[in-house]
Amino acid sequence: MSHVKMYTTQVCPFCVRAKALLKQRGVEQIEEIRIDLNPAERDAMMALTGRRTVPQIFIGETHVGGCDDLIALDQRGGLQPLLQAGA
Repeated sequence: MSHVKMYTTQVCPFCVRAKALLKQRGVEQIEEIRIDLNPAERDAMMALTGRRTVPQIFIGETHVGGCDDLIALDQRGGLQPLLQAGA
């Protein structure tokens, strides 16, 4: 299974929803980077993605985007192959 990294904050319903979907698809471990606890991480996230909102999700080296992007990827059938690519 590919490594999953997610930039999050504590009170983010979209982060909770994205984590739930990933877990439903078999992801057991998500590297969470809390940008509300470390403002430097927000700057790093913005430099990587060009976006300010959370979550920002990476599967392996691929930037998936936010929660809506993750759901759309899953609905197109692209999430599972991306997760398995790192297996």
